[in-house]
Amino acid sequence: MHDINKVKSISLWVFIVPFVAVNICLILITQFHSLFPNQQDIIHNTFPYFDGGASISRTARVFPTYWIFKPAMFLTSYLLIKYWLWNKNIINHFQGNLNHIKKMMFFGIGSAVLLTIHSIFLGIKFDYDLYKLFRRVVMLFFIIFEIVAQAYLVFTLYKIRDKIENYINLKFLIAKRILVTLLIVVAIISIPIVSFEGNKAIKHALEWDYFLGVIFFYCLTFFMWKKTN
Repeated sequence: MHDINKVKSISLWVFIVPFVAVNICLILITQFHSLFPNQQDIIHNTFPYFDGGASISRTARVFPTYWIFKPAMFLTSYLLIKYWLWNKNIINHFQGNLNHIKKMMFFGIGSAVLLTIHSIFLGIKFDYDLYKLFRRVVMLFFIIFEIVAQAYLVFTLYKIRDKIENYINLKFLIAKRILVTLLIVVAIISIPIVSFEGNKAIKHALEWDYFLGVIFFYCLTFFMWKKTN
């Protein structure tokens, strides 16, 4: 199954590209202040994974960081589409006509499209409440689509695990199930926090850590599949 090697390879890049891009933006805006022509854009003394000192968009939507963030997200969107298509091929190879394949593809490719839309509009300033709401809704649906697609994939792989046991490390499939379950639980618990005004530091820290959890799913994919000849 050549598609297994493709998924194994591309999943690592789906993790690396956004992780490196977001953290480069963070380092630049907190440490290399001379690069920013508008000094109001710079951020001091924060590690947002812990203290929630800034949101991801706050570090990535200004010049010059958006020149790093936007191309990286466009590339990630493309990689995500290929990832879900190749996973579909793998599953169909071992057992076709599973009920959840179409749903998995809808949410998986949908998440890539939503990430592209979010990246296009990031940094474009319109002082309209409707526009701000649109951006928040796009980001919210991206997260929902990602988690639902990941859940469908894990569920489907569990259904055919007897047929793919020679191709995977089952411990990492279990780890993916635990991760997705944790992401769903955290999302539900966080609804009251993100629904009301205030608590910005908590919201920002949650955003950074949740982002890390979502992309770590793809890192686990790399270790789950065994390389095939």
